[in-house]
Amino acid sequence: MLAVSSDTLSIRPFLPGDLGALLPLNNAAVPAVNELTAEELLDLVNSALICLVAVVDDAPAGFLLCLGDGTDYDSRNYQWLCERLSNFAYTDRICVDETLRGRKIGDALYNALFERFAGTGRVFVCEVNERPANPGSMRFHSRLGFTEIGKADHGEKAVVFFKREAEPASGTRTE
Repeated sequence: MLAVSSDTLSIRPFLPGDLGALLPLNNAAVPAVNELTAEELLDLVNSALICLVAVVDDAPAGFLLCLGDGTDYDSRNYQWLCERLSNFAYTDRICVDETLRGRKIGDALYNALFERFAGTGRVFVCEVNERPANPGSMRFHSRLGFTEIGKADHGEKAVVFFKREAEPASGTRTE
């Protein structure tokens, strides 16, 4: 197993060469996320507000794909959020290499997201599977300050929606 130290983990925006590494990470995370083809993942990245990539020892080890409101995205969970909120950053998926889980890579991805949109007034939203159950993700998002704002039952799947308030501007700001 590869160890992650603070010296080897970095977060950066998606680069075109990342697709080949991120697709297997995404598809290994099913059913927490839906399986995608390379074309589908690239389409999502291209429509994303931001796609952040965690890099460990010069290789992608995880990613967080975030969409803004007003995006043309055919997802019933995304539509649920659009009907109720505006000015949001929606985490459509966060995936971390299975061999590196528990090393705070997810925290680093989210902290980079929060920092990137600090001071914009954007709230942070996501959904987590309730069926099939994903208790680890429920605990993870709660620990990061997300609170439940609703639920949806889609038959084969049920989800819990979470929201975290907007980040204040970082540093000092002159008004």
